[in-house]
Amino acid sequence: MIVDVHTHTPTHRDQVPPDERVVNAAWRPDREVIATTTWADYERSMDEAAVDVAITCLIAAKRDATGLSVDLGRINDLTAEFAAAAPRRRVGFASVHPDDPRVMEDLERSIGDLGLKGLKLGPNYQDYEPLSPSALRVYGWAQEHRLPILFHQGTSPIRMAPLRYAHPLVMDEVAIRFPELRIVMAHLGHPWQADTIAVIRKHPNVWADVSAGFYRPWSFYTAMRLATEWNVMPKLLLGSDYPIASTAETIAGMRALNDIPRASGLPGVLEAAIEVIIERDALACLGLEDPR
Repeated sequence: MIVDVHTHTPTHRDQVPPDERVVNAAWRPDREVIATTTWADYERSMDEAAVDVAITCLIAAKRDATGLSVDLGRINDLTAEFAAAAPRRRVGFASVHPDDPRVMEDLERSIGDLGLKGLKLGPNYQDYEPLSPSALRVYGWAQEHRLPILFHQGTSPIRMAPLRYAHPLVMDEVAIRFPELRIVMAHLGHPWQADTIAVIRKHPNVWADVSAGFYRPWSFYTAMRLATEWNVMPKLLLGSDYPIASTAETIAGMRALNDIPRASGLPGVLEAAIEVIIERDALACLGLEDPR
């Protein structure tokens, strides 16, 4: 079973108009990323890696922070519509802004009416204090309703996105307050992977995804060696960060992890453990039903 826990809902249902096409050269060191995608683009990418189920989401961030032309008032509707078009393969997550006066209403509608199954939050992109009373209220509601939260973690090239809001050690404090809340720390918290490892080792309901790692090979290799030495490989989940990377690219990058130790004599990462991550039932880890 292959579950991609971190993909982004396409920005367009059909063809992307030329004047709405967004290309970003800062997200990856090896190539530009086409940020504007269609439903067909997404489905081709999932088919390429034989993905069984993918979690799909957007994020309630300011348009000028992301560069994407998305109607923030409708992002949860867009994700719900997209997930409902392939209900056996896509699991939609909502996004809300904790400081919005209508946040609880948005949560009730997104989960109760739209049928979304979790939350995606990015305190740095959304520019909210992740330990504020309004944020803690959202986390508490999610814990009460057994909704997992996928948090953006780690750095960002967006100049106005505060880095301290996305530092992995903040998740330690969230998990202490909400021990039953299932959390996914995206990107292994890069470049603070060691801190992420400390957090997921400590908290039974906190996980990390491996998205956005393989195209920085040395950083990814050292993170996976740390994960091996600290015995947290069982707490890692497959995630691609589509469209920044595809699931197939991510899997291939994971399987190439040992290229560095083979060439240098450094200790490797157990290949069987890599395959377990690729095939892990992340839905069960997050308390989600298999939509199939």
